Amino acid sequence: MIISASRRTDIPAFHIDWLLDRLKEGHVTVKNPFNPGQVRLVDLSPDSIECIVFWSKNPASLLKELKFLAQYPYYFQFTLNPYDSDIETNLPEKKVLIETFKKLSDTVGPERVIWRYDPVLLNPKYSVNYHIEKFYALSLELSGFTKKAVFSFLHHYRKILKQIKLLGITEIGNEEKQTLAENFSRAAREAGLIIESCATEPGLTEHGIAPGRCIDDRLIRQITGRDLSVKKDKNQRPGCLCVSSVDIGEYNTCSNACLYCYA
Repeated sequence: MIISASRRTDIPAFHIDWLLDRLKEGHVTVKNPFNPGQVRLVDLSPDSIECIVFWSKNPASLLKELKFLAQYPYYFQFTLNPYDSDIETNLPEKKVLIETFKKLSDTVGPERVIWRYDPVLLNPKYSVNYHIEKFYALSLELSGFTKKAVFSFLHHYRKILKQIKLLGITEIGNEEKQTLAENFSRAAREAGLIIESCATEPGLTEHGIAPGRCIDDRLIRQITGRDLSVKKDKNQRPGCLCVSSVDIGEYNTCSNACLYCYA
């Protein structure tokens, strides 16, 4: 079983004590987010977990707990975006996050820290040229500290339409997507990074950008040296190639307060 911790909230940033208690107990109860009366008991014993995938924008609190986590295979999806506090309202300064990224990479290895540039959004402040410049700079900064960059374009979920309108965020046209993809790919190559897209429509492969899978059976096999019998996760949005996992997070429990967030 693969554990996702978590698409629904930033467990490493805000709920690490809770997670460690659950791991020590060997189980966790998870509510169905669409039917709270439906509760699942999830086995968290080391023998049952094939891998834990951590999702975070600021996993600094988890750094001191990595010794305990050594009994579990795991890797990180570390989101590091170029936005200021007008968009990502409760995050440390970028230089602090970059330092956390590097410390984590030095501890667990660059192959186990995936850099997410996610989501790409456009408004008068955060333009195509802005993203090209920032992605290039971050690629060089993180070169050697990760093996892969993953990006996606903002999905206009109904629940965030009000924030999107207030921020002047516009739909990204195909020409803009192609320009961004071409320049992101060039920057990634220069930095020695693989680049993939996350749940993004086809049409980027001509720039050397393959569709990615964030819950990645290929990487898990590489980390663990074990074979996996897993299927594509049918519960994710179209274009997502992730394999099945069990998410143990809960919506509306993240204090990052990013204005584009659907969770």
